Amino acid sequence: MASSAHVDDYALSRVPLSDRKHWFGIAVQRFGQVSALSQFLLGATLGFSMSFANAFWAILLGSIIVEVIMCLVGIIGQREGLNTALLARWTGFGEVGASLVGLAVGISLIGWFGIHSAIAADSLDALMPGVLPAWGWSLICGLAVTAIVAFGFKGMQWLANVTVPLFLVLVGWSVISELSRHDLGTLLTSAPAGPEMSILAGSGIVAGGVIVGAIITGDMTRFNRSGRDVVKQTVVGVSLGEFVIGLAGVLLAHAARSGDIVAIVTSSVGFVGLLIVISGTLKINDWNLYSSSLGLVNFVSTTFRRQLHRVTTTIVLGVVGTVLAAVGILGQFTAFLTVLSVVFPPIAGIMVAEYFVVKRWRSDLEVSKASGTLPSSAPRFVPATLIIWAVSAVVGYFVTWGIPSVLSLLLSMALYIAAGRLGWVRGVGSAKTPEIAAEQQAQTA
Repeated sequence: MASSAHVDDYALSRVPLSDRKHWFGIAVQRFGQVSALSQFLLGATLGFSMSFANAFWAILLGSIIVEVIMCLVGIIGQREGLNTALLARWTGFGEVGASLVGLAVGISLIGWFGIHSAIAADSLDALMPGVLPAWGWSLICGLAVTAIVAFGFKGMQWLANVTVPLFLVLVGWSVISELSRHDLGTLLTSAPAGPEMSILAGSGIVAGGVIVGAIITGDMTRFNRSGRDVVKQTVVGVSLGEFVIGLAGVLLAHAARSGDIVAIVTSSVGFVGLLIVISGTLKINDWNLYSSSLGLVNFVSTTFRRQLHRVTTTIVLGVVGTVLAAVGILGQFTAFLTVLSVVFPPIAGIMVAEYFVVKRWRSDLEVSKASGTLPSSAPRFVPATLIIWAVSAVVGYFVTWGIPSVLSLLLSMALYIAAGRLGWVRGVGSAKTPEIAAEQQAQTA
């Protein structure tokens, strides 16, 4: 059973201490996830509407918000060795809520996986017109990532070790090539080319750009050895990713007086721009597909009492997402995915409030952790959690002032803690953990 779980990257079990990794390797993956092409574009968005100084403060504030969320959620994942969707069963959501978390993660991230594949394909088609149609590039990009993610965490570590240094070198080259034509002092003090944006609005864009990655950070930190390692990798990976790539995008936007960084990079450095697009897309898309597969595996386990193999699920999801991207269907779902993203911040708020403050099911996790297993049962559903989740998501969607994602997260924490103090956080029904039942059946057979 342990060998099978290892091959399956512990999709439905705890990661044992013997298979935890050194923090620096995971920090490289975190940096790669944050410093993807999308972060480059985010920096350009800020630079087009903000001065360099204001963009710096926006990135700093947004980064601090994201790092705090990542550290809190990440420490929970590290302590328990469980991925986000699986952990949700005992951090306030119960089986029904956890299945919804898994489904939301699965749908959202496979959608973004396909959209990122399509974006990369369009860029490659523009750089090399006539070599392949856009749908052909989309198939290549999507299937390449699928093949790597099928190997699990080790395959993704290998990808990060190759693409992260390459991406940094290429971005450095492109920035130096473009900025060599301008006076750096002028760029640092020049006014933005577009309509001005406030620091608070800019920090909201920074935080919102990686909020989903922050919520599912347990999928990564469950491989960490200590809470201190979680903090180190988060601070190093996020800070470097946000500031190095984000501020490079800000400078390029000021230099070109445009927010279209892809066009700037590809026009100024040619073939290097092609490599930037490829390396920047690969490193974020592998985590999109990986966490999507974990979410779907957990959804099927809790809802249908069937255990899917993570590798098979990854391949199926990767092929489906790639094909949908190639035929252009996913492009119609961007608005839906954006709406869906508002459901993620309250998930983190509820998990943190339950694990560190309310602790209604904390003892179940601690007792089972001693033997390296899962708790034998979980609440079927928790009505208070579902109500709080829905209310907080609606507020995050309709309230536009401040930083909506952070507001909905803090609201969910406050409401859950209040409900806990009032005794309203109670499970209705109890369900035996499907993985425990399956293991017992196997032993009996």
